Amino acid sequence: MLIYEYSFIITYVYTKGEKMKNRKREGSLTVLGKETVFDGVLQFTDSLKIDGKFIGAIDSKGALEISKSAECRVQYVKAASIEVQGSVVGSLTAADKIDLKTGCFVKGDLTAGRIRIADKVSFEGSVRMIRNNNFAEKNLFSIKSEQLKEQLLSE
Repeated sequence: MLIYEYSFIITYVYTKGEKMKNRKREGSLTVLGKETVFDGVLQFTDSLKIDGKFIGAIDSKGALEISKSAECRVQYVKAASIEVQGSVVGSLTAADKIDLKTGCFVKGDLTAGRIRIADKVSFEGSVRMIRNNNFAEKNLFSIKSEQLKEQLLSE
């Protein structure tokens, strides 16, 4: 099996639709289309949306979206945030959050500070929560509820 390592990707920035306009402001969005088959190690810093087939590993500081039509078989995925709507086999690690949307299939371990699993998700694996260093620990029983609410809303 040949594995190619690519250090570049063609970037598409959408301007139609409010959701795409918001992404444009945040940075560029790279799309691997439905007909795309990628085999190798992928690194990126902005946002990536996978619509096609991906085999390999992802090491990123950006956001990753795996759409409903996507099929991913990965050694690992490391990203700032991960949203899964399609199919993934392999471990997922996010510095911030992992969001498994309704109808997705995930077989692998999840590691993140925040994890959301919607109804009707097929998930097989373990979940590991990591501590968010930006969130100071609070003794919930030594503070009044109004003060705690105020502190949490200010962060």
